[in-house]
Amino acid sequence: MKGISRVLIANRSEIAVRVIRACRDMGIESVVAVSEADRESLPAKMADRVVCIGPPPPTESYLKVGTIISAALGTGADAIHPGYGFLAEQPELVEGCIQNGLIFIGPKADNIRKMGDKLLARKMVKELGIPLIPGSELLLDLKEVMRAAEKVGYPILLKAAAGGGGKGMKIVERPKDVKTIFEEASAEARAAFGDDRMYIEHYIPNARHIEIQIIVDHFGNIVHLFERDCSLQRRYQKMVEEAPSPVVSAELREQICRAAVSIAQHIKYENAGTVEFVLDQDRGQFYFLEMNTRIQVEHPVTEMITGVDLVKEQFRVAAGDALSFSQEDIHLTGHAIECRINAESPKVGFRPCPGRITQWVPPEGSGIRVDSHCYAGYFVPPYYDSLLAKLITKGKDRREAIERMQHGLESFIVSGIDTTIPFHQVILKNSDYLNGKVNTRWVEEIFLKEYEK
Repeated sequence: MKGISRVLIANRSEIAVRVIRACRDMGIESVVAVSEADRESLPAKMADRVVCIGPPPPTESYLKVGTIISAALGTGADAIHPGYGFLAEQPELVEGCIQNGLIFIGPKADNIRKMGDKLLARKMVKELGIPLIPGSELLLDLKEVMRAAEKVGYPILLKAAAGGGGKGMKIVERPKDVKTIFEEASAEARAAFGDDRMYIEHYIPNARHIEIQIIVDHFGNIVHLFERDCSLQRRYQKMVEEAPSPVVSAELREQICRAAVSIAQHIKYENAGTVEFVLDQDRGQFYFLEMNTRIQVEHPVTEMITGVDLVKEQFRVAAGDALSFSQEDIHLTGHAIECRINAESPKVGFRPCPGRITQWVPPEGSGIRVDSHCYAGYFVPPYYDSLLAKLITKGKDRREAIERMQHGLESFIVSGIDTTIPFHQVILKNSDYLNGKVNTRWVEEIFLKEYEK
């Protein structure tokens, strides 16, 4: 590929495996950066070359920009693929690549900065006339929060301006709870992002989380790949995703996709990205939430319904090539579901469960895909996210996709550690889920109360 013959993968687990496989298909050499805890990982076994970047804690390895840049230069890499998480949305890594003649396989630093600041992103989207959840500007102290909350109306959602992943995000139902929750949220944001700036939005109880996958090349060609529904969440962490959404009509799909494309055009976005929205199911109205400037964990469901390999397309765009397809080439075919299989004990408050996997037999069959870095004998380290695998199924319709997921979960054998497979099996048989009668609070407020009995 023009400009890219060897890539450093600055990540671990299943996304590193995913990128390595794309490299193999494209004739690109792969170098995987690993911490000391990941020396025996599947990415380390699969890559053409391995470079150790430090001790197990992410702050001493995967989160060090200078170390990642040095690893790329030291191994003769032309480019860096950041995956998701870690440094994927750090503009400093993009700038470090540019300064050292490396290609960053992702968006421009300016794109990341603009959309990483949630207040700035809201301001830009408002200028485009795209609906925003009623909310505030930057709030400097408790008094400003109280005044804004009265204006917006309870319940409210306190949010970190530099936030992501649910950190610094708290629901406030009543005025008397504002002080305590504001202090908790701002402290959490300060610890997570080094930035305790806060703002509020009106909280929508019966909401769906809808996101639009987009990809843009250097020539300004923008293509959307329809929507994903990521409404099944616990503590703002997604658990089950599907595409398309079972509640989005053709007309609404057109409106949301058009909004996502206009945002990407406005900021002159490049590479893969996801524009996220909240859908108020009671009003049938969608609102802009945020934009994630990276490949998403749940990208496989989009690949399954469109036939597009998003990671390969990321490489093509980063190398300066045009997209290999136009909007007219993209068609929505069938239905796909993804379950995130984590090393956790659902019956014990989803306690992390690191340890040695003694048996690992993933499901196989028509319409079944497993993205994972695990194998029998692999030791799941305690330092990182607990994701073990993503089980993805596709069917001609939602019913068939669900049936294949039920079969896949049933035949997925993992021994040695606890996993969330039993939890997903119960969800996939729940009548609310089967009938599409869920929202972003359903898992925590309804499902778990029965499950944990």
